[in-house]
Amino acid sequence: MKLLIEEYQYNVADVENVLDGLFTLQDVEQKVSVSYVGYYYNPHHKVRDVVFILPKVLIDEQGYVFGEYEPKDLIHLDDAKMDEKHRKFLYEFAVWIHRAIVVYNDSHEKNEIVLHRQIQDEGKGSHKKKSNTLLDVILSLIRFNKENQQFFTFILKNLHSGFNKINWGKTIAQTTAIVQDSSPTYLNPVNKKRQVNFDEELIVIFFSILQYISDTYGFRSNINFGFKLITGAKFKRYLDGFGRTRLRQIKYKYFSDTAVKLWDLCYAFFDKTYKIRVNTSQSEYLLVKSFHIVFEAMIDELIGDTDIPRGLKEQDDGKLVDHFYTYDGLLIDDKADDDIYYIGDSKYYKIGNSLGKESIYKQRTYARNVIQWNLDIWLNGKPHKPNMADPFERIQLFDEVTEGYNVIPNFFISASIDKKTLSYEDYTEPHPNQPPVSRQFKNRLYDRDTLLLSHYDVNFLFVLALYARNNAGTKAAWRHSVRDKFRRAVQDMLKEKFEFYALAAHPDVDASSYFKAHFQETLGKTFRPYENQQLFSLALDREFPADNDRLLTSLGENFYVVPVKLGEDPSDSLSVERSRKGDIESPGGMGKFLTCLVRKEEIGEYGRNNIAKLYQLFYNHEAEGATYVMLNMPGGDISEAKYLLPLIDNTIDGYYDIERISFGSRTKVTKDGQYIPNYPTLRIKIGAYHPLERRCTEGIVPRMANQIWSYAQLQNVMVRTNAYSIGDAGSNLAEEPEFVYGDEEPEDLDYIEN
Repeated sequence: MKLLIEEYQYNVADVENVLDGLFTLQDVEQKVSVSYVGYYYNPHHKVRDVVFILPKVLIDEQGYVFGEYEPKDLIHLDDAKMDEKHRKFLYEFAVWIHRAIVVYNDSHEKNEIVLHRQIQDEGKGSHKKKSNTLLDVILSLIRFNKENQQFFTFILKNLHSGFNKINWGKTIAQTTAIVQDSSPTYLNPVNKKRQVNFDEELIVIFFSILQYISDTYGFRSNINFGFKLITGAKFKRYLDGFGRTRLRQIKYKYFSDTAVKLWDLCYAFFDKTYKIRVNTSQSEYLLVKSFHIVFEAMIDELIGDTDIPRGLKEQDDGKLVDHFYTYDGLLIDDKADDDIYYIGDSKYYKIGNSLGKESIYKQRTYARNVIQWNLDIWLNGKPHKPNMADPFERIQLFDEVTEGYNVIPNFFISASIDKKTLSYEDYTEPHPNQPPVSRQFKNRLYDRDTLLLSHYDVNFLFVLALYARNNAGTKAAWRHSVRDKFRRAVQDMLKEKFEFYALAAHPDVDASSYFKAHFQETLGKTFRPYENQQLFSLALDREFPADNDRLLTSLGENFYVVPVKLGEDPSDSLSVERSRKGDIESPGGMGKFLTCLVRKEEIGEYGRNNIAKLYQLFYNHEAEGATYVMLNMPGGDISEAKYLLPLIDNTIDGYYDIERISFGSRTKVTKDGQYIPNYPTLRIKIGAYHPLERRCTEGIVPRMANQIWSYAQLQNVMVRTNAYSIGDAGSNLAEEPEFVYGDEEPEDLDYIEN
């Protein structure tokens, strides 16, 4: 076996015979490198041996294989001075590489990177290879099974011919008959005994080898005969030496060419030094150029999603993301449908290599394109509105209340091999050199320009074997496992860099208005990831403790604030904090609401031209800029009122800013016809409209009008139908006024002036 390493610079003299006939070589300053990975049989009379070209991932930063051997010293592997463990590893590793190329070629039928010539039939040539490899033997065993089904059928037919027939000679001589009506009856006839059949034993060993190859490497073979196979610990005994011993014991029982050929193949499997006869007159190969494409396909098959909308993986600027999928978000562990996009990029390097600046820049661009794709759907309605049944479209990255952006996990995956253990076990570890954080502003995790990148090493041997076996169930199990592992790793990185808190507004604070008023202080630091949309996440970069303390002090005056572990639901912690601190008058509180009743029939006083319909303006949320005239004075301190809250059809759905309140008067006509001059009224200049979180109907009655409400009272009215309340419900309910509003007083109509 000859061994070359992909892209390694060899001296021309060292490899000129080994590479005779192979094309697409690079000759740079008397150095030759091979840009392929795979299997190549060289029929040159000086070689007549297999050449394996293995991936460059075997080489470390210093250019050594396993940290010990120079690649040039391993060209003639059979003669190389190396540890037997390493030699055995390379023979088996070549099988895995071949198998992975086959799986890739089968699943990518139109690929242009795999070069393949069918391996010739063995046994038809006059020469044996100078050495055979494990792969030679495996492929020959599989091919023998495919081409010799009639041989197995013939042997099986002969094995059972005459079996279980009565041996009349022994029956008459050895047993007693019962005679009845002059006819003997034998109750215990003697059957023909089945003897040990060495053809059957060889076939059992052969099919047991095929089953082992299928279970271990993923090579599929049809085993159509119902023999009891050798498996488990018993087959391991054959691998440890008994296989060679037993085959030598039965070697001279076979005379047909086919049986001798089968014995040769089985013995070669157990004795790696035994040579099998092959046609050596032609070259044969299975090679792949650009092996990094195969590595990307391996990783994507194992972790990525399929049927991804255009714009996410295939991006509109021509960029192509290696791996893309949706999985649980980072900020909360148990919220339903809280998935987020995961963007991954495969890096096929030598062991230990770090990322280049170009790769880091491209990866950040991928994330920016994904964010814009999401915004086009949710904010602009382009190309269409979100489809909540689509796992890619129902994710909303932007929060309109805090104007924060969710965190998108963005990471690199590179191949690694533990050169000490050469283990095929599953391990995924952070790369020693992590890429820097990209940001436009400091201390803003929830900002679209803050892009966190992470870099992880996966065990190339584990991934290679998992992909090569091509077992759907095993791949699905690992996919969930590794996605969760990546998520936990990104969470650990965030915990190391940031402190996380949960916020809930005080009863008199409207969180949305607060965040708008304190935009610069909270932008990029707050987001709403929780199922309860009244709760907020606060993320503070540990590098800015002084700034963080100032912000926490300010927020603490208007919000209940508790530290929280990333991924936890803070509802219980905030409830405890509310109970401990109680209802608080906040410096940034909402102020009071002045309620007013809007009747459908009201058209204004005496039908003057400058008076508009109350109902229509308020119903359409178009009262901004008008002056509302309230004819009955409310109770309480009018100067505290900042907002006008209209009651329309026993419903509240929003409120208006009060720009100005002034006093006026009019002549009031009572029910008995009395005139009361200079009756006081309020003139309220109406400002911008603000919708409530939801439309509230139940429990809203006309007698709630002409009152001063606190924000806590408004909240209580809104949540009474939701089976929970804020604070002391009894003390916060709006009281009905002493006077009666109704149709019996049509002359006492409030109205609005344009």
